[in-house]
Amino acid sequence: MQNRIVIGSQWGDEGKAKIVDFLTLESDIIIRFQGGANAGHTVIVDGVEFIFHLIPSGIMHEDKMCVIGNGVVLDPKQILKEIADLKEKGIDPTGRLKIADNAHVVLPWHIELDKLKEKQAGKAAIGTTGRGIGPCYSDKVNRHGVRVGDLLDEKELRPRIEDIASFRNKEFELLYNAPPIDAEEVIKEYLDLGNAIRDFVCDISGFLSESIKSCKSLIFEGAQGTILDVDHGTYPFVTSSNTVAGSACCGSGIGPTAITQAIGVVKAYTTRVGNGPFPTELNDEIGEKLRDIGGEIGATTGRERRCGWFDAPVVRKAAVVNGLTHLAITKLDVLDTFDEIKICTHYELEGQRVDFIPSQLSKVGRCKPVYETMPGWNQDTTKCREWDELPLNAQKYINRLSELVDVKVGMVSVGAWRDQSIVLDME
Repeated sequence: MQNRIVIGSQWGDEGKAKIVDFLTLESDIIIRFQGGANAGHTVIVDGVEFIFHLIPSGIMHEDKMCVIGNGVVLDPKQILKEIADLKEKGIDPTGRLKIADNAHVVLPWHIELDKLKEKQAGKAAIGTTGRGIGPCYSDKVNRHGVRVGDLLDEKELRPRIEDIASFRNKEFELLYNAPPIDAEEVIKEYLDLGNAIRDFVCDISGFLSESIKSCKSLIFEGAQGTILDVDHGTYPFVTSSNTVAGSACCGSGIGPTAITQAIGVVKAYTTRVGNGPFPTELNDEIGEKLRDIGGEIGATTGRERRCGWFDAPVVRKAAVVNGLTHLAITKLDVLDTFDEIKICTHYELEGQRVDFIPSQLSKVGRCKPVYETMPGWNQDTTKCREWDELPLNAQKYINRLSELVDVKVGMVSVGAWRDQSIVLDME
């Protein structure tokens, strides 16, 4: 029995959903443990594209259970939209989807505040998705939030909403010159939303505890990536939660002794959405080529992703803070037509070698990437299904990435389809 955490090991958008979907074949329960509807996970099954923001990627498997853990901030409107979309495509999640009763709820104030703050920040804006994730996490930490279980009982919900309204509406008026939000309308709407998701809500910690005792195999699915972690990322250009492997336990209510593997998903190159430093970014025709071939458009925002060469200092940091046991390398096929491929092996900062991306933003901005160049393979890898079928130069490239970050490669993805996967060593 394997209980695996699947983590993004760059700035997000590494292709975690496909890896989770593939590994779900060997698992019983898939748990989303942090983030909100600000992350888009795309899976293609039998030619049909599914984009999830909250529901775990394994929901397409009719014999699997999916869980939204307490570490997630839940937008009830978004979860109902995703459920409806699944049903339209012939997949009914009823009885297979569970939502933690102690997960915090994204409210209208959060969404509006997110947009107002970004607008006011101007050029200093972080580049959020405007979906209220940061303000919701702030209220959670300030003990000023609403949890999913509160939506099921007006006696719990009403005083909380009225308290939030008295504070937030004054803030809107005095700081942003924005109109107030009607508390009564919110109470009515969110009681209705609570009633609509009632059958999915439960005590997730208890459910997972019993599942582990019954020897069920679990996958914990993170959103975003390690370098967007609120503690370990390029702060303040980060998300509002802990995206690293340790957060899987806090965000689902199980202990660390249940975990057997931590799998770091990495693109064969590097991308980033939003503002913030990006040492290997390519603002030239090579960057454009990576973006065009890789289809690098954000699933949630529709924004173009910034592209660059593989950054070993970034993934080394991810390997350390996540305790990675395996790498899953995605989008190797995007590099199929490059004559030569560069790898950032380390940085130089004021004459000193730097092997890990620094924690201080000012230092990251001053880091100069140092590259080594490897020959490309100029062959189609999308039909490869075994390691020996990959071109020799592709094998050398993968082995070099593994060597640089000191983590063995467990999987390689050579396309968006589920079967475009090469399994090396997942033990």
